[in-house]
Amino acid sequence: MASDDVWILGINMTKFGKHTDKDTVDLASQAAMAALADGGVTMADMGVIAAGCLMGQGGIAQMIQKQIGQTGIPAYNVSNACATGATALRVAYMSIKSGECDFGLAVGVEKLSGVGLLSGGSRKDDGKTWNRAGRYGAVAATDGRIGTDTMPGVFAQVGMEYAHKYGGADFALFAGISEKNHAHSTLNPLAAYQKRFTLDEIMNDMMIAYPNTRAMCSANCDGGAAAVLVSDAKLKTLSLEQQRRAVKISASILTSDPYQEACQVLPDVNTLTRRAAEQAYAKAGIGPEDLDLVELHDCFATAELVHYDNLMLCEPGGAADFFKSGATWRDGSMPVNVSGGLESKGHPIAATGIANVWEVCHHLRNEAGDRQIQGAKVGLAHVIGLGSACGIHILEKSGL
Repeated sequence: MASDDVWILGINMTKFGKHTDKDTVDLASQAAMAALADGGVTMADMGVIAAGCLMGQGGIAQMIQKQIGQTGIPAYNVSNACATGATALRVAYMSIKSGECDFGLAVGVEKLSGVGLLSGGSRKDDGKTWNRAGRYGAVAATDGRIGTDTMPGVFAQVGMEYAHKYGGADFALFAGISEKNHAHSTLNPLAAYQKRFTLDEIMNDMMIAYPNTRAMCSANCDGGAAAVLVSDAKLKTLSLEQQRRAVKISASILTSDPYQEACQVLPDVNTLTRRAAEQAYAKAGIGPEDLDLVELHDCFATAELVHYDNLMLCEPGGAADFFKSGATWRDGSMPVNVSGGLESKGHPIAATGIANVWEVCHHLRNEAGDRQIQGAKVGLAHVIGLGSACGIHILEKSGL
């Protein structure tokens, strides 16, 4: 029988950063065991596992099981760019929603410290020339022709396009977004970096792709995150404490790009996210005004600005004014990236989608310590991956 509601019973993440003494299986297993313990259950209870490690070996779900318990359950190996973790979460969600099982485990893990900038790379038939024919000719990368496939460049273009279209956003404003996130990170002990920067320090840092300096870029690092999901019916049989700490998944949405001519020039992260947001709000039966906090995919400072608009946190075209109002700071009316965001919390690709959910859950459980958003009842976790995918989860506090 299909489950009416699906809940997050347990969730955890490792500290993000550089882990020279652990490989991907170690980090994934650490996060998974911690999530199981957080939910008060064991691997023997799980009915499905979905896991992703974008840059590592295939079969990560089976490798995790060998480390923490092989029980013969279905194992899904997920790869969906930066949305890999959110996709793993959705696979577990759908398995429970369909009635196939009562418990599911979702895991995301990555070893990325020291890899440098990530690029899609160019496709050329003979390494020297490009022919407008065949599969690679039809979908040839833009790098070196009309733009760039290096992520800092792509999102620099996205931000500058928004600034050009609507005005109000300049170098200092983008740097201000980074200033906010680095300030927030000082309260997050699991963030890769916990250092506050002045606006001048950020603006005078090494330029990566204008207007993004190094401090305005996500930090590629090592880390794992995991979540245990449970059906509504099974949750009701568990202890009152487990029910109290459970977080309801009011919406679990995954979108990909619709075809547009412009996508041959520049990825459209705006339509991708806006469509997901519209579906998520409709599914959850709420509007953006009902959110108490948001963890969004700030892979670069420019990305955070455009996603204010895409997630409908402000009026169309009003993202710059929205940020200038102070709304997105921890003590503002719509706190965004209280964790420090990808710019300082870090971005181990496949783990990020679950880590964003972890942050929101901590606030809804009133367990976020010094960075707690008081009275938080509803939150949104957002992640995108070029290629393209957008995952959005709207989460609600238990009524107990």
